[in-house]
Amino acid sequence: MKLKTLAAVLSALTFAPAFAQTYNVEPNHTYPSFEAGHLGISVWRGKFTRTSGSVTLDRAAKNGTVDITVDPASIDFGHAKMEEHARGKDFFNTEAFPKITYKGKISKWNGDAPAAVEGEMTLLGVTKTLNLTINSFKCIQHPMLKREVCGADAAGSFKRSDFGMKYGLPMHGDEMKVAIQIEAIRAD
Repeated sequence: MKLKTLAAVLSALTFAPAFAQTYNVEPNHTYPSFEAGHLGISVWRGKFTRTSGSVTLDRAAKNGTVDITVDPASIDFGHAKMEEHARGKDFFNTEAFPKITYKGKISKWNGDAPAAVEGEMTLLGVTKTLNLTINSFKCIQHPMLKREVCGADAAGSFKRSDFGMKYGLPMHGDEMKVAIQIEAIRAD
């Protein structure tokens, strides 16, 4: 009888589902950036310097989630007057809409690494689909924190007019390309 019990316990441990791990966004190493055409003659790039949120990963089950919040008032072009305009009603209207959110599910894996996210972004109170391709992904033991940290580079695009941001169209580009550098530390 003891042998059967031991076999049942070992079997249960072997086939027990793996649990998802939560990783908290490290705000000093995470910067969503974007680019759009300016007057059809150049491409302007900017980034947001305040981001928070979490990522869950279940590598065994090949699934996970992404839940990110961006502070649009933290926009940084390296051009103060342009940043002030972008915070106003013509663009991000940060007084009325102090958050940009992104929620998604990891939809594709390349081996043990997530490769794509299907998600939705809420910008200016409008929620639309925004899918991301994960171009690189790696986890390591952080040398100073002594915890696992994962980093990724993701990209996607959307039309700003879909969110009601129509100022300057068509002279200023409608398509916004996004690139997101993210690092997240495993929660204890």
